[in-house]
Amino acid sequence: MVSPRYWVRWFSEQGIARYGMRMQARRGDPFARLHATHAGLHDPYPIIESVRAQGRMVRSPLSWLTADYELTRAMLRDNRFGVFAIEAVAVPEPLRRFIRSAPMPANPVEPPSMLMTDPPEHTRLRKPVSAAFTPRAIGRLRDRVESVTAELLDALPSNGSADLIGSFASQVPIAIIAEMLGFPRESRAEFLEWGDAMSPLLDLGISWRTWRSALVSMQVMDSYLDEHIARLRREPGEDILSSLVTAGDLDNQELKATASLLMGAGFETTVNLIGNGVVQLLSHPEQLARLREEPELWSNAVEEVLRFDAPIQTTGRVILSDTEFGGVRLRRGGTVVMSLAGTNRDPKVFEDPNRFDITRSNAKDHLSFSSGVHSCLGASLARMEAVYALRSLFDRFPDLALAGPPRRRPLFTLHGYSHLPVRLGQRAAAAV
Repeated sequence: MVSPRYWVRWFSEQGIARYGMRMQARRGDPFARLHATHAGLHDPYPIIESVRAQGRMVRSPLSWLTADYELTRAMLRDNRFGVFAIEAVAVPEPLRRFIRSAPMPANPVEPPSMLMTDPPEHTRLRKPVSAAFTPRAIGRLRDRVESVTAELLDALPSNGSADLIGSFASQVPIAIIAEMLGFPRESRAEFLEWGDAMSPLLDLGISWRTWRSALVSMQVMDSYLDEHIARLRREPGEDILSSLVTAGDLDNQELKATASLLMGAGFETTVNLIGNGVVQLLSHPEQLARLREEPELWSNAVEEVLRFDAPIQTTGRVILSDTEFGGVRLRRGGTVVMSLAGTNRDPKVFEDPNRFDITRSNAKDHLSFSSGVHSCLGASLARMEAVYALRSLFDRFPDLALAGPPRRRPLFTLHGYSHLPVRLGQRAAAAV
């Protein structure tokens, strides 16, 4: 049973925005149309271009909005803007009291998650984790990524059909990040279920039913992490979480928030990246043919997928003080939503931006992994997993084809597919 206090919390954080966005979407507000309409979910680019046509910073009743590359990159690096902090937002004190009286378990989208903290607290939380994501550390994972990918491809039926999300795209990153955190193999299915339930929390205006499902999953995961961390205190391994536990720099709540963030971030971006990559390459067969002829282009092809079909479509910041930025006056407590999908197609930066081109010379300049202090810690790992997974998939199944329309996830921030039906074709021999 979920306490009624949580319904009040949902209503103050999500319900008001949900009903407000529906009303504003009917009035044509671009922010609301992006977040609360079928078009915003399935084909956001016409709406994004309408924002771009209105200026570099566009005011809506709900937020400032920008699709400008230069402004977005600058804002992500500017300490006048921070991640969400309730103290900076004009929330009535009675609602604040309700929010505090309905505390959430440790999770990726609230402090003390490093995703939702600013320096110097963010620096303290991020520093002990960073060592696990250095180029040398990621390089040591290459053999494991290759073996996991090979195992999954061996399990796919030759001349058969499959849902590539459930059987491949989600399984590669969840296997790697679970091992990095010391989770047993049998827990992977649970974490995928919890991740599916909790990922809508990155969106604004989600339904009470969806929010409640996320809360229940958080509560179950919180208990799991309590037991797992206690076990690691007794019997530490060689994984990231064991190192954090034994170092003693983070308290139990911080350890759980960090673990849940790494678990979610460790597979959510990559599963979307792999799925989006499959769809884009099958939709542009001439590009796939070029990759077969010039496999050295695979790394750049993944960068172009990140640019063209960003796995994370948007991010936001709270205005921490009255300031002028981008030629407009911004007030403390307001918010700015940055369309990463829009910045990645800014014609001032990317020539012919609506063309998918695996040879694009500046594809890597995209902002899909954010920028500044909150840039994605696992970007190198995601790139490496995607390059190897996509290349291996198309090498092992050269006749791979869609078996029906892919189904988008019903999310705005996380942009990917929930189902990707394919005909695999004849399996080719594995490279040796």
